[in-house]
Amino acid sequence: MLTRDQARQLLEKVLKFSSAPECSVSLDESEQAFVRFANNGVTTSGFTVERTVTISSTRDNRTGVTQTTDLTDEALRAAIKRAEELAAIAPPNPERVDPLGPQKYAEYDNWDERTASARSPAMVPHVKSIIEAASAKQLVAAGFFNRAASMDAFANNKGNFGYQRRSDSRLTTTVRTSDGSSSGWAGQPSVHISDINGSDLGARAIDKCLRWRKPLKLDPGKYTVVLEPTAVGDIVQLMGFSFFARQAEEGRSFLSRKGGGTLAGDKMFPEFINLRSDPFDKRLPTALWSQGGIPNRRIEWIEKGVVRNLAFDRYWAAKSGKEPTPVPSPLVLEGGEASLTDLIKATERGLLVTRFWYIRPVNPQTLQLTGLTRDGLFLIEKGEVTRPVMNFRFNESPVRLLQNTLRLGRSERVRGAEGQGMLTPSVQASDFNFSSLSDAV
Repeated sequence: MLTRDQARQLLEKVLKFSSAPECSVSLDESEQAFVRFANNGVTTSGFTVERTVTISSTRDNRTGVTQTTDLTDEALRAAIKRAEELAAIAPPNPERVDPLGPQKYAEYDNWDERTASARSPAMVPHVKSIIEAASAKQLVAAGFFNRAASMDAFANNKGNFGYQRRSDSRLTTTVRTSDGSSSGWAGQPSVHISDINGSDLGARAIDKCLRWRKPLKLDPGKYTVVLEPTAVGDIVQLMGFSFFARQAEEGRSFLSRKGGGTLAGDKMFPEFINLRSDPFDKRLPTALWSQGGIPNRRIEWIEKGVVRNLAFDRYWAAKSGKEPTPVPSPLVLEGGEASLTDLIKATERGLLVTRFWYIRPVNPQTLQLTGLTRDGLFLIEKGEVTRPVMNFRFNESPVRLLQNTLRLGRSERVRGAEGQGMLTPSVQASDFNFSSLSDAV
């Protein structure tokens, strides 16, 4: 992994090759180690290293971009030349903004050396514990354990430079009956690989698989739900890019006011709903800057139910006379003190949802989504989980989910099947819309 000084030297060398009035160069380096398992056995393991240089050259409002993984001087000169050739034939960009000069980025490094250096010998014991536990119950386990260490650096010919490194890890497992008729899932991401507990994840997935056999068929409709944190993250994380002011002002967002304007400043959610982006939460990987090199910072998007801020990219900020803001990511939905068990006990009748799957937009303006429940859906009656339930397709919006939220559990880091994940609690909410049955497992 290149150090700050090594990255700066490389980027400054590339900039010297450029003849363009504006040139920016980014360097991305990643190392990944992984173990994949299926049918109660390890199928693959590996280790990859990648370095990519991306060059952006601009002249007369026209920009060309190239990438190369060859870091020799000859290849870098050729990439610069290609970017400048592409800029010459590119159409002018009417929304181009001048590159940022020197910025002050936070001195923050959420790096875990044990995570960054882990190889398959550190992962296999966790995988083995899952496989052995599943085999003992005549079940079939599959999953993926990976860790990543990465470095991002960039520089431009206006004097700006940034450098950050990050480490992360994640173990997920799906356990099924041998005939494939029942399934359970569990997963855990962490900056610190030492937090990962394969035995615990295996036990949770096995328990869900065994309890979900012979599910009950219920009618579609609106139900009170208790969503586990992964299920909440699966859909709430998709709210982030709807906080952009431009979308709201142009009538393309759930934050657009009928007749014009935005809903910024309006109370749209219960008092206890607080949603923010916080790049310096130690449970999340490092993120020192946002799009265009804007320094990252904590921003409250929803505070005590009120929409406090909208996001402005540099172009729209200049057009609107506002300060630019970072992208709303990574998101943190603030939780409470209740446990998942507490939320279940507080539910007279409802459904417990493990996670969602194959989530797709239906109406981007309202954030209406559709998708499927998966790997564990259960009926709650009088505060107790009583029966497995056949999977549903849902048609619902994370906006309505938060508006209908009754109680919050404790926040934890999650990363579902899609997206980069967030910090979120379990949620008890009313009137969650399940539109049809699904016979998928």
